Amino acid sequence: MTFVKVKYELSKIQSGDILEVTLAEGEPLENVPASAKQLGYRVSPVRKVEQHYIFEIEKP
Repeated sequence: MTFVKVKYELSKIQSGDILEVTLAEGEPLENVPASAKQLGYRVSPVRKVEQHYIFEIEKP
């Protein structure tokens, strides 16, 4: 999932809501959390679950 898709999903939720993001290993895993932080979203630590990585983004 790219940040464009994540940003679209964030546009559909209310302030204070949390979006759970699941990514595979690779460039999006580095870019998506960093891009969200740069835009002022709160990002939880990334955790590995089986072969995917999961983290939450809170909409301010």
